[in-house]
Amino acid sequence: MQLCAPDTKDYPELVEVWERSVRATHDFMPDTYVIRLKGLLTQYLDSVTLFCLRTDEQNIAGFAGVNRGRLDMLFIAPQYRHQGLGTQLLLHAIGHFGITELDVNEQNPRALGFYCKHGFKVVSRSEVDGLGQPYPMLRMRLISPP
Repeated sequence: MQLCAPDTKDYPELVEVWERSVRATHDFMPDTYVIRLKGLLTQYLDSVTLFCLRTDEQNIAGFAGVNRGRLDMLFIAPQYRHQGLGTQLLLHAIGHFGITELDVNEQNPRALGFYCKHGFKVVSRSEVDGLGQPYPMLRMRLISPP
């Protein structure tokens, strides 16, 4: 896998990876909400610094977005999960961008466990997500850097 910075021509593939990842890991979200979020994703991609992992065939296997010391997104295509790609992206975000904070859906215990395993700890909780919907979010802070 090659670590690289995607550009706007890669947005359709990033959105596809995002959607497949969300559908595999966020089964608590109704389809209508996933579609709503998908419609907002392209403009959101413009507001973060993106980096991705590409396969030898140049397909995007996973990506992350950071902004001002925060990890705002990390998504892995389902067929590449459990291969260390999330760890690789997270360690790059910590080492290269100095991220120390992130939010994770409370209803996504695998993601919560992943971040705890990498030194993050829950520091606060919100009853709603960033769009004010009833999907509780946990704010996490890097306590024990890897």
